Amino acid sequence: MCRHLAYLGPPVRLVDPVLHTPHSLLVQSYAPKDMRGGGTVNADGFGIGWFGDDGCPTRYRRSYPLWSDSAMSRLLAPVRAGAFLAAVRSGTPGMPVTETACAPFADDDWLFSHNGVVFGWPESVSGLAESIPVVDLLRLEVPTDSALLWLLLRHALRSGTDPVRALAELTHRVEAAAPGSRLNFLLVGKEVLVATAWTHTLSVRRFGEGVLVASEPCDDHADWRPVADGELVVARLHGPRGHAVDGAGAATFQIVPLEQKRSQT
Repeated sequence: MCRHLAYLGPPVRLVDPVLHTPHSLLVQSYAPKDMRGGGTVNADGFGIGWFGDDGCPTRYRRSYPLWSDSAMSRLLAPVRAGAFLAAVRSGTPGMPVTETACAPFADDDWLFSHNGVVFGWPESVSGLAESIPVVDLLRLEVPTDSALLWLLLRHALRSGTDPVRALAELTHRVEAAAPGSRLNFLLVGKEVLVATAWTHTLSVRRFGEGVLVASEPCDDHADWRPVADGELVVARLHGPRGHAVDGAGAATFQIVPLEQKRSQT
């Protein structure tokens, strides 16, 4: 399975949790602690996305291992952001290893990552795909389960669904169609971060005045809190709009149960 992390709060350096902490995302790419039987390393690409001062997302994605990118440290060193997401990929057998298959998936308002696998792909979720306009399916970035999940989620968000509800509903819809699927999701906007723990590991902690969520704790800080299977993390900024970009506000989080239990889906 993949590994991912995300942050929301006053701007901080991206390079630290991605490359410099003792169990950074870089370390998790070649020495993850808990893959739950889903591979041994995360060598099938990586991606980093953040919202800049103009409020627009920037992404850097590659199809090779994070540890082989000699430019990454210099690229990230000057970057500070109040909302970002980074991921390393362990591709599901049979799915393409390409840059477009790497999280974060994005539009103007959101960054998204999926750590897991949809069982029975693609037949199991063909019914869910029927709810998407055909033209959007034809523009699918890459034929993978994660790309389709992003398409389903983006469709809900653009229809006005609250992001917390949208991510919870996506989890339950996919679980009902493909029971046992691993559905750890990360969704990051300029003012909100939502993450699910569904058959895979997730932890959260205060990070300065912000909130950091990760598949595995990226340092030895005592504030890390494991998120139980079937729970959802919601972090929000406090203060006027735009503070994730300009750095004037702090973020807090809560952990809540998903509305349905897996046994009910």
